[in-house]
Amino acid sequence: MKKAVTYLFAFTAFLVPVSCKKGGCNVVDYRPFNTTISLVEFSELLLLMQPVALGAERGGIAGLIVMQVSDREYVAFDRCSTVNPGKRCAVELEGDGPVAVDPCSGAKYILTNGSPSAIAECPLRPYYVRRNGDILIVSN
Repeated sequence: MKKAVTYLFAFTAFLVPVSCKKGGCNVVDYRPFNTTISLVEFSELLLLMQPVALGAERGGIAGLIVMQVSDREYVAFDRCSTVNPGKRCAVELEGDGPVAVDPCSGAKYILTNGSPSAIAECPLRPYYVRRNGDILIVSN
């Protein structure tokens, strides 16, 4: 059993460095911000799995995507695509589901956790979300 764990660890250690190009997945620039979002103004955020895309004036590099994933639990991601992040191409919501697509490359992301589902290798940059009454506080 110990030998199997050692092999598994070695295999995992090999995959982590090569899982994303350019030395890792923190490819989107870091820009500090702290913003509030009114649940009265954006009432769709009171519904589960209904993402809302916000512009860069609210924070992040290319704006924010915010969504409620379970009762009073929210996620937020930078809209900057991780495919060629220097272009700062903002992902857009696709249909009614929790999926975002990069209009520049065609990459797709699952918004429950920001993970890539097509083309991209790295997930969207996540941000912290805290609910205080009818206000969401999003920051990094």
